Amino acid sequence: MNLIGNLIWIICGGLFSAIGWWLAGILWCITIVGIPVGLQCFKMSSLSLNPFGKEVIDEGGAVSCLLNIIWFFVSGLELAIGNFFIGCVLCVTIIGIPFGMQFFKIARLALFPFGARIVKTTY
Repeated sequence: MNLIGNLIWIICGGLFSAIGWWLAGILWCITIVGIPVGLQCFKMSSLSLNPFGKEVIDEGGAVSCLLNIIWFFVSGLELAIGNFFIGCVLCVTIIGIPFGMQFFKIARLALFPFGARIVKTTY
């Protein structure tokens, strides 16, 4: 079921979300200091392509908090607004609600991605 959901997800806007994460990752990786942030963007791009069957667990510390503050103002707000908007559009229809909820999950993660761990769900 996760496979079918992920395939439909890519058609319903998941590809656009993943491209946004990739662009943010490439821009961050241009600078040497931003390489760790860019690598995190590429991990989040993977989640943007396959969100069904995965869960986000928040674990963080002082360094994660500092990176999240910088991230919020530089790249996070734009990605979160885009994912939130697509999620709202999909939630207008009954069929699109599960996909919209996944976009909301990614929008929340776009605001504060550092200290978050992505795990597979087993149900």
